[in-house]
Amino acid sequence: MAARGEPVSTPKGYVSGFVSILGRPNVGKSTLLNAFLGRKLAIVSDKPQTTRTRIQGVLHLDGGQIIFLDTPGILQSESLIHKRMMKEVRAALDGLDLVLFVADATEPFTDKDREAIRVLDGVDTPALLLLNKIDLVRNKADLLPLMDEYRRLERFEELIPVSALTGEGLDEVRQAVLARLPEGPQYYPEDYLTDQPERFFAAEIIREKVLQETRQEVPHAVLVLVERWEETPRLIKIGAVIYVEREGQKAILIGAQGSMLKKIGTLARQELEFLLGRKVYLELFVKVRPKWREDPALVNAIDWRGREGLS
Repeated sequence: MAARGEPVSTPKGYVSGFVSILGRPNVGKSTLLNAFLGRKLAIVSDKPQTTRTRIQGVLHLDGGQIIFLDTPGILQSESLIHKRMMKEVRAALDGLDLVLFVADATEPFTDKDREAIRVLDGVDTPALLLLNKIDLVRNKADLLPLMDEYRRLERFEELIPVSALTGEGLDEVRQAVLARLPEGPQYYPEDYLTDQPERFFAAEIIREKVLQETRQEVPHAVLVLVERWEETPRLIKIGAVIYVEREGQKAILIGAQGSMLKKIGTLARQELEFLLGRKVYLELFVKVRPKWREDPALVNAIDWRGREGLS
């Protein structure tokens, strides 16, 4: 069930509701969330399955409040981490007011798309389809056959071509969402942005830099956990562990004479200082934990809500 805050107030004519962003991996869901909010909340990369847990982001508008839930990409896999990610997707369908299903406008409609949409089977929540990445489509007429494919499914109330990168179509989406939300309370105060703590974003920013700077099998084998967080008025000391599954991955992450780890740490520290508004002392460690993606304790620790009991 999507967590709801204690209502702040109920202005007359005010609308509010919970909206999940769903879709296959690498269609731009997190980029869309960031674009809707006007700031970076979810990390992004060109690697599929970047998002591993639900991330809540609240958009405050005149006359309304939209609580977005970004979700992992929909995929079929028997691995423990992928099962957990799909559990997050299904949890994001509970207690909703609207679904935004995101598809890649540059890719043809396939059986994998049809299978992904089946996650909505048995869900009464209305859904809109967002065809993302239209900035990469030179001839917009090429979108028409793809839109017809999705229309034939008769599952979406509206199809809206958008670009999370340029912002094209996002105003139309906001209006379409507000038009479908019920009158309701302001669930969160106007300075509230997300349900995730700063430690979560620190770990995600470090992981983003790993995704951006490494290749081969390293990105999917990486887990980042913040183990130490000490604050003073001027400085935040952060100690984080980067887990990988093999010694070879550790060697890639560390690099020659520690060059790769130093680069990742510098990039992460700079972004963290901007995010937190204070100087950051960041210390990174790399540890090998074979098959951590099948370790329930570590898989649950991806989200701060699952950290209890982690040794």
